[in-house]
Amino acid sequence: MGKSKYIETPEKMWEYFEAYRQKVKSNPILVQDFVGKDGDEVNRKKERPLTLEGFEVWCFENNIISDLSDYFENKQERYTDYVPICRTIRKMIRNDQIEGGMSGIYNPSITQRLNGLTDKSEVRHIEQPLFPE
Repeated sequence: MGKSKYIETPEKMWEYFEAYRQKVKSNPILVQDFVGKDGDEVNRKKERPLTLEGFEVWCFENNIISDLSDYFENKQERYTDYVPICRTIRKMIRNDQIEGGMSGIYNPSITQRLNGLTDKSEVRHIEQPLFPE
């Protein structure tokens, strides 16, 4: 008999992800800023992005599991039932990051790099003699 799973069912994983998402979206980051001619101190609320790492940390802090890689990699094909949920979680996280980057909520440059969306440009180097004959 195999070892039991820390997250018993795909539905339970979805429940955990929804709890993580609710926590993240209801707790903005407070960024200290100074505004006006007198430099009045204010705290601006910035929406938190969803991340797979954040979901793992949330699971660890809630004594569920410390590493989700077996589930997301379908290690030894023991997690086949979790594949659709894991795929959806990845897509929801990516969608949140892309939409947040495109709308200026998150840093667009970091969002691009995290999601492999950077522009690729070809640079050609042509050598020319400094003093042509």
